[in-house]
Amino acid sequence: MERKNITLISLNYAPEDSAIGLYSTQWAEFLSKQGYNISVLTAFPYYPQWRINNDYRQKSTFLKEEENGIKIYRYKQYVPSKPTFFKRVVHMLDFTFGTFINSYKIKKSDLVIAVVPFTTSTLIGYILKKRLKAKLWIHIQDFEFDAAIQTGLGNKKSILFSFLFRIEKWLFSKADIASTISKSMIKKLSNKTSSDKFYFPNWIDENFVNPKRSNTHKYLSSQKIKLLYSGNIGDKQDWSTFVKFCNELNPDIYDIIIVGDGSMKKWLQEELRDNNNVTIHPPVPYQELSDLLCSCDAHLLFLKQDVIDTVMPSKVLGMMASEKPSIVIGHGKSEVKSIIDESKGGLYFTEYSDAIIEMVNDLFQNENDYLNMGKNARAYILDHFSKEQIMSSFIEKLSEI
Repeated sequence: MERKNITLISLNYAPEDSAIGLYSTQWAEFLSKQGYNISVLTAFPYYPQWRINNDYRQKSTFLKEEENGIKIYRYKQYVPSKPTFFKRVVHMLDFTFGTFINSYKIKKSDLVIAVVPFTTSTLIGYILKKRLKAKLWIHIQDFEFDAAIQTGLGNKKSILFSFLFRIEKWLFSKADIASTISKSMIKKLSNKTSSDKFYFPNWIDENFVNPKRSNTHKYLSSQKIKLLYSGNIGDKQDWSTFVKFCNELNPDIYDIIIVGDGSMKKWLQEELRDNNNVTIHPPVPYQELSDLLCSCDAHLLFLKQDVIDTVMPSKVLGMMASEKPSIVIGHGKSEVKSIIDESKGGLYFTEYSDAIIEMVNDLFQNENDYLNMGKNARAYILDHFSKEQIMSSFIEKLSEI
């Protein structure tokens, strides 16, 4: 039987090894191992630092690579060092333009998978669908226009955003199937397209993030109680509340470790410069991630109150798989709250108050409760988000189309 051809369009891809880049890469490599011919249309690696990787800066604007049997077509897109809304739009349009040109290097495709963001990846996918008579699968990792509004970068009532939402709805209607990563996002997707919909969450490899196999990471060797934030230091987190929390913790008891990069990093460094129990480190290589996540005593995640159903932070999976409790602040209707509450794997707060510091202190004074909370977190996440389970469900859906 002739091998089927699949084209994946994703802004983010390896060597990016976090967030969307990690999942797009693992998805493509999984399909390749299943016997499909895989081609990837992507950008030059730049995330989360918001600058093109040193190894790629001198390479030509259009670049073809081959890794693990996968053909990768890259375009050197514009990357703003300070990503304002306008600069993000230019970033998006430039990637779309270059990827449109690269798309004509794809000669065969039975299925095109367009990963959002960017929404314009869907346009490239639709053009490929018509040109090659392929099926189109749209996968939404982030409702970028809704997220822009929820994080204060846009206004839903503006003429620009009204136009963008109409374009989004038209593009999503061209999909044969549309998937996204959380149940609340599936509900939102139902208002944007009548296409067949599929719940396809991000996953965790239980053998990779494994507390029984991890070693103490060099960033977390302190003898104090260690609270960790690891991930993108960007617009979706409530960093003002985070700073307040750090300043109110007892520095004789707690160390706060921040590991990551992003558009808010310089601001955060400045705000915490006088706090001696806070350290900020660059992202660690992927192979160190399990050690990092499993070496802390608890994880921190403070989401903006307006961020509800537009994103599902994939970092939650690794946090909970580490068998450590999570301390989270966010909206009362967030899907993260549902996961924390159902799992009994952490503390979730819908607003900041003095009671948070008191409850965090209480958490570490009862060792049995603390250990059970971590065990609950890992058990829940492996039961609902294991890679084997998620991919098995995906293969069933793939066979239908």
